[in-house]
Amino acid sequence: MIAVQRRNKIKEMLLQEHSVKVADLVKEFRVSEETIRRDLQQLEKEGMVQKNYGGAILTDDYQQSLASVLPVQQRKFQYYEEKEAIGKLAASLVGEGQIVVLDSGSTTWCMARHLKEIPNLVLVTNGMNVAEECSQNEAASIFVLGGKLVTKSMSLVGPQAVGELNTYSAHSTFLGTSGIALGKGFTSSDLYEAEVKRAMIKAGSRIVILADHSKFERQALVSFAGFQDVDVLITSDLTDPGLLREIEAFGVQVMVCPVKGKLKESL
Repeated sequence: MIAVQRRNKIKEMLLQEHSVKVADLVKEFRVSEETIRRDLQQLEKEGMVQKNYGGAILTDDYQQSLASVLPVQQRKFQYYEEKEAIGKLAASLVGEGQIVVLDSGSTTWCMARHLKEIPNLVLVTNGMNVAEECSQNEAASIFVLGGKLVTKSMSLVGPQAVGELNTYSAHSTFLGTSGIALGKGFTSSDLYEAEVKRAMIKAGSRIVILADHSKFERQALVSFAGFQDVDVLITSDLTDPGLLREIEAFGVQVMVCPVKGKLKESL
């Protein structure tokens, strides 16, 4: 097992148990104590763990981040007007007869609401909520990836989903994100969902990220894409323009939809 795979396994253990012991990891992976200590040192550099005597614990920031992730049914009502506007703009990029990959999430769910009138679409998704919304388009062919269901996000993850994605070649992939940071790119709060997002990126010719203003200058658990991996970023005019200019400098096309006026009218 190479170092990256071993560290990902250690991350999985940390997410489940919130702490690990060096002695246990030595037995689990059949490597030296020095190797495990290097792994934990790397995870500490990433800000995921704090080393202690005999092992490491998940940092308070990560524990709070995990606890603060709301179920997707609740998230879709956060910044709903903004997500709806972003979703509508994203849907305008989709043409008749195209093959489109959509991941699970509240903003991609909003996008799915605006795909109903586009004929002959082929839609591939790991989101149960997204698939249900896409089914309103009777002319669309909908493929739902297999895998383990994460009830909080209503997404299907794991090797089966990743393997199936390797067989697809899509015109566009549309992804949500838990965080966007200049140093880390696009991040996810779930290790398994990040793996599926990476496979979705490989499946698409054009990669589009949908993000409301709250996702910026925020870093979640694991990075799934750098700015060099993304073609288009869609957000709203609630996002700091200076930050968007910095992202454009990486070669990302930034599309901004207006919501400020709408929010003022609704107050």
